[in-house]
Amino acid sequence: MHVAHLLQDESLGLRPLWSEEALLRREISGVTVTDLEDPARFVRPGEVVLSGLVWWSADGGPVLAERFVRGLRDAGAVALLAGEETHGSVPDDLVEACARHAMPLAGVPADVMFRAITDTVYLRQWGDLSRQHAARHDALPEHVRGLLNRLVAGEADPAAVLAAAFTPPDPPAAHLLTSAGRTVAATPGAGPLGGRGPAAVSGSGGGVTVPVETDADVTPYERWWLHLPDPAAAPPRLLDEITAVLGRCQEALTRRRTVVRRAADELGAALTAAGAGDPAAAVRACGLPVDGPYRVVVADAGVHHGDLARGALAEAVAHTCPAFAAVGHLPGGTAFAVLPDEAAAPGLARAWPLVSAADPDTLLHGGLSAPSADATGLPGALAEARYALACARTTGPATSFLADATTLTTLDALLTGVPTEVRTAFSRTTLGPLLDTANASATALLNTLEVFLAHDGSWARTAGALHLHVNTVHYRIRRIEHFTGRDLTRLSDRLDLWAALLCRAEPGGGPSATPVRRARPSTSPAR
Repeated sequence: MHVAHLLQDESLGLRPLWSEEALLRREISGVTVTDLEDPARFVRPGEVVLSGLVWWSADGGPVLAERFVRGLRDAGAVALLAGEETHGSVPDDLVEACARHAMPLAGVPADVMFRAITDTVYLRQWGDLSRQHAARHDALPEHVRGLLNRLVAGEADPAAVLAAAFTPPDPPAAHLLTSAGRTVAATPGAGPLGGRGPAAVSGSGGGVTVPVETDADVTPYERWWLHLPDPAAAPPRLLDEITAVLGRCQEALTRRRTVVRRAADELGAALTAAGAGDPAAAVRACGLPVDGPYRVVVADAGVHHGDLARGALAEAVAHTCPAFAAVGHLPGGTAFAVLPDEAAAPGLARAWPLVSAADPDTLLHGGLSAPSADATGLPGALAEARYALACARTTGPATSFLADATTLTTLDALLTGVPTEVRTAFSRTTLGPLLDTANASATALLNTLEVFLAHDGSWARTAGALHLHVNTVHYRIRRIEHFTGRDLTRLSDRLDLWAALLCRAEPGGGPSATPVRRARPSTSPAR
């Protein structure tokens, strides 16, 4: 955009006061608004300067005008637009100074807002970028690039960087999202993506999605992507430069999080130390609320994948949108998090499959504790979360799964957290000869026991289910009591045998299938 384009825009009603033809062909790089007496330090080459002339006064007019215009010339400004509202018109001193220093000058009527001029410049520049990007080495205007660099250097949040990258009055819709479908930032007016990841939004018919390359140490779950629903909204080189800036933004964010994660690691050490250390002090150091309740969650992505699990857990926690959360490693390397109990369970349950889908080749298991009322209960909550993690591994050995300790309300659910070796040993010791699969008689007795307990110890219903005479059922139950040393008229013995059935291992080593139906042994005596 040239100076002439701006001065000739009839919608603005600018009044040219001095210029030369050659000066009107100067290209505009941006706009600066200032009322400093000496603006040189704050003006960049190629900018149009807007001034309300608050700095000018009649008693020192020529000197003030000379200093102001000379500063614009030295800074490389291409034109001065002077507001007429303060003094009623543009002073002659200023017109003469602009003529001496070859600075194009135009008056801005009192009813024209400076914002309208700024928007006109940036909108025109954006259109020029879309038409001319193929011939340009750099897509971003210099003033936008400088602003983005300053924001990144100041460790601004991603939302501020994205908003600055798309600055026209009507910026295109743009989303910055993670591989797990969490929207990190979006431009104003960009509609929600509904938790869909980059592959889903790209395959839904339209738009362009590009990865944000970064040197930050991030896991596949945390990687950023830039998505524009309108593929023509920005040229490829513009996207390349914006994603490069966003990559540096993520690097700065990762550096800040490293400090936070060190505090989280210290919290993990406090929760596992003998005597539980001082959890309350460690909680405060992490920035968590002083008062509970809290939830503890642990995650596992397989052997030697502690950092991967930590990244997945951090992304899952971020989906729940807590104001504060601590995510780190326990001393043994297990990833863990402590977060306020504000919809933690349903939030994590919704996020877990989204996060797991970001790296489908890695199994992600997690365990969530029951709420802990205060910091002193966190060591116990950690133990609950670890047990729930063991349940998740058993329940979904071949799929990613999050287990909630508050849902372990049945015996079979509770037993899934017991190590397979312990389960197998208990079943073998309790059932004894009944597990001899080579013996047809033992197999029949084991099946009878399973059906008998599933039918609440009813002789008649057991006989009906097995198509046997009730006397045969009586005989088999006596044989079972003989081999196991248990009395099936007693509740405790029934529970022992039911637990042993649940703990059986299949030939492949995994837990057995649930018996005939999920029934609890009856408290009534056998009939």
